[in-house]
Amino acid sequence: MAPVAVSPEATPVVTAKRDGQALEDLSDAIDTVNVLNDTMKKQQQTTTEKGLYDESTFDQKKDKTQFRQYEDACDRVKNFYKEQHTKQSVAYNLKARNDFRSKTRAEMSIWQAMEKLNTLIDESDPDTSLSQIEHLLQSAEAIRRDGKPRWMQLTGLIHDLGKLLFFFGAEGQWDVVGDTFPVGLDFDPRIIYGKESFVDNPDYDHEIYGTQFGIYTPGCGLDNVMLSWGHDEYLYNVVKDQSTLPAEALAMIRYHSFYPWHSAGAYHELMDDHDKEMLKAVKAFNPYDLYSKSDEVPTVDELKPYYLELIDEFFPNKVIKW
Repeated sequence: MAPVAVSPEATPVVTAKRDGQALEDLSDAIDTVNVLNDTMKKQQQTTTEKGLYDESTFDQKKDKTQFRQYEDACDRVKNFYKEQHTKQSVAYNLKARNDFRSKTRAEMSIWQAMEKLNTLIDESDPDTSLSQIEHLLQSAEAIRRDGKPRWMQLTGLIHDLGKLLFFFGAEGQWDVVGDTFPVGLDFDPRIIYGKESFVDNPDYDHEIYGTQFGIYTPGCGLDNVMLSWGHDEYLYNVVKDQSTLPAEALAMIRYHSFYPWHSAGAYHELMDDHDKEMLKAVKAFNPYDLYSKSDEVPTVDELKPYYLELIDEFFPNKVIKW
């Protein structure tokens, strides 16, 4: 199928009205669960690396249990994951990747993509307290204040841009947000809500996909593993060939929602030596993803020139194919 080009000014065709605020509310509720899970584990972790791997400092005085109330988010999150765990099958993931390769959904710069996501969310609820650009800048600015590399600041700025997928043909919220996990092998009990939450998935107890390693082999490397499709996997595939971001940045983008792996210790049998290095990078990024939303609201106009320069540094072509 020939690519379909969309000009930077054009609005992508959407077949049905999308409730962007509902997606963001759900994403916040999922973050709440992950904040609580991370808080319980954080005291057990020590950091001995220097530079990139220095422990984050921007979040040390934050009460990480008060971002939102877990009880308020629980039912919504549980219902979301039931749908996600039912529908994220091997067949669906093969189809999603084929759809991704078959067309270009839009052509626009990184900043235009941020504005597009910002507009879509704002249109669904003009009273939302923080815009998407402000959320992205909070993450980037926290990384910048801690003196982390410029490429990592940019990674913080763009890491959630894959949520544009919600408006580019996603089937629902379940294939955009939420924790990610591999498909094509037995569902690990360390995935949120456990293996039993997959009982209605067509791959559950499959003669191949339901075995310990399924279609993979130990040590095959995560580059060869198919993760559940969503905003992480989508953005990773968009930027990996259109930027000069290092492997660590690409790992932060692809794996930042892969909580069973980077926080619960699952699927390490599939890792190769490269993945062991990438795991350290993802763990270094994780606090900036979880805890920056409570920071003060950044001034977009003041910060825009700095980040436009940063974007140009790592994206050789101003117009990106989405």
